[in-house]
Amino acid sequence: MGLIDTHTHLETFSRAGTLAATLGRAREAGVEAMIAIGTSPDDWVLYRGIAFENPGFVHYAVGLHPCAVDAGWAAAVAQIENFWSEPSPRPMALGECGLDRFHLPKEAAEAEMIFAWQRAAFAAQLEIAKRLACPVVVHSRGAFRESVAMIDASGVDWNRVVFHCFTEGEAEMAELTRRGGCGSFTGILTYKNAATIRAAAKAQGLGRFMVETDAPYLTPLPHRGKPNEPAFVRHTAEYAAKEIFGVSDEELALVSTANARKFFGI
Repeated sequence: MGLIDTHTHLETFSRAGTLAATLGRAREAGVEAMIAIGTSPDDWVLYRGIAFENPGFVHYAVGLHPCAVDAGWAAAVAQIENFWSEPSPRPMALGECGLDRFHLPKEAAEAEMIFAWQRAAFAAQLEIAKRLACPVVVHSRGAFRESVAMIDASGVDWNRVVFHCFTEGEAEMAELTRRGGCGSFTGILTYKNAATIRAAAKAQGLGRFMVETDAPYLTPLPHRGKPNEPAFVRHTAEYAAKEIFGVSDEELALVSTANARKFFGI
């Protein structure tokens, strides 16, 4: 069963000296490729190096995560486009970028200031993505409608937009699909209290389904409570095959991997 983990954070494993073992376990679990998702300048060069050392297996994306946005966001965003002009490997996407109200400070004035920075940084990254005509990996937490409105206003091609770790419901999924966008799904699908998210995945359909770990976070059953890793993407995929789409593991792997390769141009 060949799978693609479309969203993982390899920095944790690299810093801990466990990257080689982690990648080895992913191969053994049937992962044929993964995308290391950038969050700040601290990991962009690291991921380019890992992709260079693991051609065809590790790909990467470059973007400024909303929770990494601060007063110096413009200087960080100004570096992003350079990764597309340098020798390969080039990024597969711009991201993750977007809006996050969940992690804002409680003090109202400070929260308003930081969210204004987030909006400005997201708008600037969407402008770059439109210019590059590249896929966009969106992080949206507590700000779905605002994120959608900003993408609408940006003129970015919605067919190149994925809302990663989709945790909204069927109505929100309908908003994405009617525009041409999509959502990708993590191990949350396997959690007992995630019926709304499972319904959204089913509403989107297998023909647009992509799977991710968001490792080292959001570990799927049966490993929930332990750090997540790319090898565990198979558990989410197998659960989705049986419990959501009613297909074989092989069919889900075939379709979801084809979807990921088409979307990201792998």
